[in-house]
Amino acid sequence: MTLEIGEPAPDFELRDQHGQPVSLASFRGTKAVTVMFYPYAFSSVCTGELCAVRDSLPTFSSGDVQLLAVSCDPMFSLRAFAEQDGLTFPLLSDFWPHGEVARSYGVFNDKRGCADRSTFIVDKEGVLRWTVHNEMPQARDLEEQARVLAAIG
Repeated sequence: MTLEIGEPAPDFELRDQHGQPVSLASFRGTKAVTVMFYPYAFSSVCTGELCAVRDSLPTFSSGDVQLLAVSCDPMFSLRAFAEQDGLTFPLLSDFWPHGEVARSYGVFNDKRGCADRSTFIVDKEGVLRWTVHNEMPQARDLEEQARVLAAIG
């Protein structure tokens, strides 16, 4: 399944690292949303990316934009990951049913049992405006993502 720019983004509700439910639809009409799928908490590339986001958080999460980082790790792993690296933005657990949201976005890796490294930017109306997919060991270009957010925020 491939999502197309200009179509509605699949809605979802997942629990964050604190067990609180977070839904994409809850931001409709108020904020654009960046949905960042990442393969594994505590892995070197994912840690580097999410710490880079943390260090420039106002660029990626503000009054106009909400950042949601999604992996197939269990909630308790995500809590430990967030506490270890000072990640204060929502880390959402797509653990069970395993990878259901990643599958709805077409980015679940069946061989590895995790989400691929992909980003989707959804506008305030819930429409997909931009996406990028990277190979597992390749970090995203966060500057490009920041430019897109600035243009649609």
